[in-house]
Amino acid sequence: MSLRPFDWRDLPALHRYRHQSVLLHSSLVLTRGEMLFTRAMISSVTPAMGIYTSVCVGEENGRDILIGQVMHTPGSQLAHLTFLAPDDALTSPALPALLEHLVVQMGEQEAYRLLADVDEASPAFEPLRRAGFAVYVRQRVWRLEPAALAKAASGAWQPAAEQDLLPIRALYANTVPGLVQQVEPLPASKPQGLVYRKGDDVLAFAEVKGGRRGIWVQLLVHPDARDIAERLGELQARLTNRSARPVYVCIRSYISWLEPVLEDLGAAAGPRQAVMVKHLVIPQKAARAFALPILEGRHPEVSAPIAHSEKLNSACHNSK
Repeated sequence: MSLRPFDWRDLPALHRYRHQSVLLHSSLVLTRGEMLFTRAMISSVTPAMGIYTSVCVGEENGRDILIGQVMHTPGSQLAHLTFLAPDDALTSPALPALLEHLVVQMGEQEAYRLLADVDEASPAFEPLRRAGFAVYVRQRVWRLEPAALAKAASGAWQPAAEQDLLPIRALYANTVPGLVQQVEPLPASKPQGLVYRKGDDVLAFAEVKGGRRGIWVQLLVHPDARDIAERLGELQARLTNRSARPVYVCIRSYISWLEPVLEDLGAAAGPRQAVMVKHLVIPQKAARAFALPILEGRHPEVSAPIAHSEKLNSACHNSK
């Protein structure tokens, strides 16, 4: 087999696979569309855009082709698989080599982790697990139609401001499990979205991403938040320039208690998804020995390095 970047020779194969691709980046697809051809060609012409498409070609007839794509924002610790194709070849022995090729490219871009949103019934779930991906959280995406969020806006939701950064961090630390925090740390800059405040506390944060196909809302809600059904009903009026685009609300497993609220609002539930991660680096604690001061009795502290203790004892003996 051979591994190489996508180029114009692979357009016929991508055209054959246009209805056989496994899509692995939910927010991207729901806000901007699949755009398989556009992103694949961008990756071959301007890789600086952060889109990388790779091809694995079988040795027998040259028609056994696997295609995979990742996206990475420069400077981010996270990269994301966008699609694998075709779906009926994901059990191929060549898939691990294709994934490893993509992993190497992301490592060169200094990404720490590679993510994938996988429907639990998807043919990609088990192959990704065997390739070293692990589930760190589960989620379901709910679609809200315009009529579902028709309540008038109130002052409950406001755009996130600089002074909200610390309260949002506190909400994140107290609500999100540690395993998720390790994979998806909050950015150091001001989060983009809307906050629901009560006094100085932020009880809910809605991260908002928009595209021509829809609006993606990633919710984070404190369990003590009251009247959350009414608050979610007011959320649409605070989404500027929505027009007729649907709103997709992502509910992670740690706030699954919100699902009945969305169902009462008329939202349609999508399939359950496993959010998977492959770590590209292994964190290690750096060991550093340092000298400690001698106590009054000329005996080093118990925590001092053994070699250092022996030298000090010898020096004390010779001085007597």
